[in-house]
Amino acid sequence: MAEFDRELDASGLNCPLPILRAKKALGDMERGQIIKIISTDQGSVKDFEAFAKQTNNPLLSSAEDGGKFIFMLKKN
Repeated sequence: MAEFDRELDASGLNCPLPILRAKKALGDMERGQIIKIISTDQGSVKDFEAFAKQTNNPLLSSAEDGGKFIFMLKKN
């Protein structure tokens, strides 16, 4: 598993809360740090792809594990 600097568990939250929480967490992070986000919202896959493009924070990976969606975002 990749290294990360912060973990955000947004399980049980529906759109747009996982994105809003990730945006807030990224605001407190240093450039180049990586945040791991866990979400149970199926819509979050498309949401985080769009969020990464809009905010210029690269989406390093996106995976599903037993109904949980795991994203690794790098703070730009």
